[in-house]
Amino acid sequence: MVHEKNDGINKAMVLPSLQQNRPALSWEVKIKKKLKMVPPCLGKFRPIVGQCCHQCTPDSLSKKLGQNSMLGFLNLLSINETHTRYRGWLVRRICCLLFVSGCKVYTSPVCNRLERVRLSNRVKEALTAKNKAPEGGDSQEQTGILSPFLPLINTCISPGLLRFVGWLMLKMFPSRFDRIQVNLDHLSALQRASQEGSPLVYVYMHQSIVDCALIPLVLFCRSLRVPYTICPHRIDSSFLRSILQKVGVVLLPSSALTEKEAGTDCVYSAVMTSLLCELLREGQAISVGVSVENGRGGQWLAYIRQLINEGSVPDVTVVPVGISYDCVPKTNVQVGLRSMFRWLWSVLWRRPGGGVRIHLAQPFSLKEMCESGKCTVDEWLPLQDLLLPVILNNRTECVFGRRKMLWLLPSELQEPAHPQRDLSIAIILHLIFSATSCMAVMSTSLVASLLLYKHSKGASVSQLCRDVVWLTEELLFRNKDVGFRGSLVVVVLYALSLLTPHVIIAAVPSRKDPFIVPRPSLSATLHLTVQAQIVTQTFILEAVGACAVSAMLCEVARSGVSSRVRSSGVDGDEVKGDMEFDVALCQSELTERALQLCHLLPPGVMPPCQSSQSFALDAVDSLVRCGILIMEEIPRDVPICDFWKREGTLTWTTTDDPYHSDSDCEEQDLRSYKISQPSQCPEMLFFLCSMLAGHLRTLCWTVTGLDLFHTPLPEAEFVAQVHAYLFDRAKTKKQNYESCSEEAAHTAVRTLIDLGVLLEERQEEGVFLGITPLFQLSENRQKLHGFISQYLYN
Repeated sequence: MVHEKNDGINKAMVLPSLQQNRPALSWEVKIKKKLKMVPPCLGKFRPIVGQCCHQCTPDSLSKKLGQNSMLGFLNLLSINETHTRYRGWLVRRICCLLFVSGCKVYTSPVCNRLERVRLSNRVKEALTAKNKAPEGGDSQEQTGILSPFLPLINTCISPGLLRFVGWLMLKMFPSRFDRIQVNLDHLSALQRASQEGSPLVYVYMHQSIVDCALIPLVLFCRSLRVPYTICPHRIDSSFLRSILQKVGVVLLPSSALTEKEAGTDCVYSAVMTSLLCELLREGQAISVGVSVENGRGGQWLAYIRQLINEGSVPDVTVVPVGISYDCVPKTNVQVGLRSMFRWLWSVLWRRPGGGVRIHLAQPFSLKEMCESGKCTVDEWLPLQDLLLPVILNNRTECVFGRRKMLWLLPSELQEPAHPQRDLSIAIILHLIFSATSCMAVMSTSLVASLLLYKHSKGASVSQLCRDVVWLTEELLFRNKDVGFRGSLVVVVLYALSLLTPHVIIAAVPSRKDPFIVPRPSLSATLHLTVQAQIVTQTFILEAVGACAVSAMLCEVARSGVSSRVRSSGVDGDEVKGDMEFDVALCQSELTERALQLCHLLPPGVMPPCQSSQSFALDAVDSLVRCGILIMEEIPRDVPICDFWKREGTLTWTTTDDPYHSDSDCEEQDLRSYKISQPSQCPEMLFFLCSMLAGHLRTLCWTVTGLDLFHTPLPEAEFVAQVHAYLFDRAKTKKQNYESCSEEAAHTAVRTLIDLGVLLEERQEEGVFLGITPLFQLSENRQKLHGFISQYLYN
């Protein structure tokens, strides 16, 4: 934890939209009066985030690279005459232009790149495999075959055009964002890493098309090498394509609709791998966005790892990047000239919609991660091997291992051996987790998570503010940075002003304290769910443990075992009255429930270098640290740590026994936990359970609707029907809209495929999905539904 310096750089962090001289709304005046005595306590201390893995890359971690220098933050949109070498009245008017002209731009030669790509063995083999060109054939004939990929190969960075685009973004982004803040400590480490010689590869979580522009803008403004950005979106306009390809944006072929479709062409894969090889040999930087929904972007990381394994590239330095938005920008997947101008026109007449916080994590060597052998892929098993024995055969003991996620890489990606493919998937999961871990939690994420998971029926402003302070402290305690600072009044007002379209603010003269309620609509719930994802990932350990406790309590309630539960009633998400649980929970059984649940989690939330069993144990221990569980004291005639066993015989151990421990006399089977009795414990337990309720409910609904689908169906059509079914279920209930998003449908379908419920059939028309014979039986589907629904607390 480091203390944040209060210098001139950090003055740009004050939330600007609340400093403008605009008329205050009535509810803002009420909140200010209600909370005017609250001290400015938020954001004074910030944790050090973004350190590389101590297990996989210990050598890179030991370098530190100046991450403890405490340089503060920089707002890219706050450019004045101090950023130039000149002063005066005219300079203040054109300071942005002078600043852009003074930024350093690195040259990007394209000479002979086409020839080098064409002569690579990988491209030759791809052309021969498709019988498009004879091996060693005419070079003009091969060049003609590669003509659709010429614009991709000739992608370059024009210094003049790059300066113009940089100036244009610095002029346009203030109409879209209040601020774009960058951690200068991370930039200092990045500058040192760029001088070591290895090319840099930036990896970030793909959220919007704006992501592709933010990282090059940050590096351009700091006079660092601007990377070649791999853009997964389709650009229709030839004019825009020509401009973007001259500022280092590698686009999809004009004939391909999606990145997955382009990857099915073996020539395209060979050309892109050779292009990456040539760019890295030239010392160019590369920027790649990854997505856990469909494994987007993972193949580029696999190509780079394959180049290092072959020796074509000595090494690369990977830099995970965390990009956090107050409000994630909405952009079309297909970008044309008309849609671009329409978006630009709307930006000019729109109020700024929040800020952006960018963390560039500590760089590390990819070769060290691959060759050290510490990024292990041992005990990776198919999901059906991990869970089906428990679901169908009621086995109590768990199968230890990690869930295998082969779909993170396209099946067309050719690997020399399966272990190498597994290693590529392990690296992808590691980078997804690293990029997510260094993302800051914004004020809108705090308020959205509280409204969704704790106050779904609404809360007063004073209660919401108290919870904001509590949740901020919990996030900082878990080494998670927050993307705001200032007094509590400023933070809460700013978050509510951005969330106004998605919440209902009831401020009447008769009520001194305004009441905040989330809007019961699909768009509002989905927006709040997206904002709250980063909070859920931070509390994933506690959420898994809480769901495991909830499952055991439900089993106790169904079994009728003697227990004492005193309550005035539990109505959905709301807890009424005083609840008291007098139930002993066995540690081994509780750990098994947590272990089974962690196999159902989406990729990227579990630490990649930790076994599933260790994760489950930590999930139970985290509830002890939270005060939800307490160790059960079992009275006994003989102390546990006595040398005498229950049989009354004395046991001896040799002093040279390497497995001897002072804890050998402890009896593990007697460890158990009880629910603590403080009044806030049930509320905290349900708050944590509700974080995973949306994902689990999506799985339950999908399993319920399997008999309504006429399978086999093409994969895209099957996912669309699942999405429509989930929407109908939520619309009928008029709640739980977080379980019917398109991303939730994708994740549920993929989980059922891994679980062996759905079968993939590859045909000439594409991939078809059908229900396996095992789960065509309604009895097995009911068992699966019961297994998943046990973790839903309500």
